[in-house]
Amino acid sequence: MQLDSTKSKGEFRKRIYFFTLKLIEFIDSLPKDNVSQRIGDELFGSGTSVISNYIEATAASAKKEFTNYTIVSLKYANESKLWLALVRDSKRAKAEKVKWFLDELDDISAILASSIDS
Repeated sequence: MQLDSTKSKGEFRKRIYFFTLKLIEFIDSLPKDNVSQRIGDELFGSGTSVISNYIEATAASAKKEFTNYTIVSLKYANESKLWLALVRDSKRAKAEKVKWFLDELDDISAILASSIDS
């Protein structure tokens, strides 16, 4: 998906919003032990920052500002992948549950990266 039209941008925004809602549900379902809660807090912070920085990017008044916020959004997407991998590999969630989030973040990251380059 290229972000070259208003429709594409709106669809992408909805996709990230849906991802964020699903992520909140996922985090809420993690075990209630201390480590899971700490990882969940980190994942919540980085995961919700993907959309918040993308929203800031779309409201930017200059190309440089758009690029900067998009880069930050991409960085938070990458950080979220780390926390999800830790959740998966520490067996705090089933691998197949985490896979959807990692796959979605791969797509989101690719779209964000392509919008930086254009």
